[in-house]
Amino acid sequence: MAKQSNLHCSFCGRSRDEVKILIAGQEGHICENCVEHAQEIIVQELQQRQEQQNSQYRFNIRKPLEIKDFLDQYVIGQDDAKKILSVAVYNHYKRITQKLQNDDVEIEKSNIIMVGETGTGKTLLAKTIAKLLNVPFAIVDATVFTEAGYVGEDVESMLTRLLQVCNYDIAAAEKGIVYVDEIDKIARKGDNPSITRDVSGEGVQQGLLKMLEGTEVLVPPQGGRKHPEQKMIKINTSNILFICGGAFDGIDKVIARRVNTNAIGFNVNKSEQELQKKNMLQFINATDLKSFGLIPELLGRLPVVTHLDPLDTETLRSILTVPKNSLIKQYNRLFDIEGIQLKIDESVYNFMVQKAIEFKLGARGLRSICEHILTDAMFELPGSGVKELHVTLDYAEKKLNKSKLSMLKVA
Repeated sequence: MAKQSNLHCSFCGRSRDEVKILIAGQEGHICENCVEHAQEIIVQELQQRQEQQNSQYRFNIRKPLEIKDFLDQYVIGQDDAKKILSVAVYNHYKRITQKLQNDDVEIEKSNIIMVGETGTGKTLLAKTIAKLLNVPFAIVDATVFTEAGYVGEDVESMLTRLLQVCNYDIAAAEKGIVYVDEIDKIARKGDNPSITRDVSGEGVQQGLLKMLEGTEVLVPPQGGRKHPEQKMIKINTSNILFICGGAFDGIDKVIARRVNTNAIGFNVNKSEQELQKKNMLQFINATDLKSFGLIPELLGRLPVVTHLDPLDTETLRSILTVPKNSLIKQYNRLFDIEGIQLKIDESVYNFMVQKAIEFKLGARGLRSICEHILTDAMFELPGSGVKELHVTLDYAEKKLNKSKLSMLKVA
């Protein structure tokens, strides 16, 4: 009996008298409580493995050269931005998948900020990279965010969008990409730190700090404001890549003051100066962004700064026909579905490019021009029996002059 009373569970240490059942093994014993806990652990582990196998998101990590080659198929030009994005994204996912080392070297996140005029391809670059890597990707607009306690959305709601994209697969969301558009709209309203509340400017920037750096965030499942009673989902943002983009209208003047392009003398290359003035964004750095109104703490968490060049005539012409998802290919597909063959003269392409430059709307301007030229045809031809539409320069000019877009004047 003494030997029987000395028996105890090898897992939790309880004696024979403290448990109902003690199952004997070759070199130990286990009680019914530990058996139940072990069963729960097995069920959870098998469920997690099944979810990982069933997840639609499996990393498709590519080398920087391969990423840039893929971007070249969808985005025309912007070689510097493509190169910087390819390296930053590759290093980020290499950091996630690296095996733990015994040394003290810890690779930090490389969040990205892109500066470029409207319609130059900021959002398209981020979308295309997410498509290649097969990771969850969410686009959020910084203009809706306000400081906690005010009308608007909390900054945590951007993670809700990411969760919704991947059907609330937390493991996949924690390795996704969030593109924060219009980041320039939350710039600090004054040059100096505000003594009053700047609820949609500096306050939002401060709310983003920890999230960009990497921390555990409690996210409301349906977005919106947090409430004490609602259930929260915990997400670790350490492995989420944040890409911020904005037009930063007027920052070229800040850069010009710093660069001082008004040099005079006999050895000054005037043509090179004029070229530089047309694209001041190529000289952008964190100092200029700070002068514009982004706080230093936020810029420190966005170490990779890149710019997008303004679109010139040649680039806009290529955007119309060259990429896999080019505008003309899209309209050809729309007319093909109706059994109509679309033919467009070369002179029409040049006309559309000329108007896009005149309106200063970038690639989005091309889309607007195409819509105004082809809307009447897309309205009248389906079901009419017409098998071919030939768009000439006269036809394009007539349709565009009839539209409201022709009244747009750019100073």
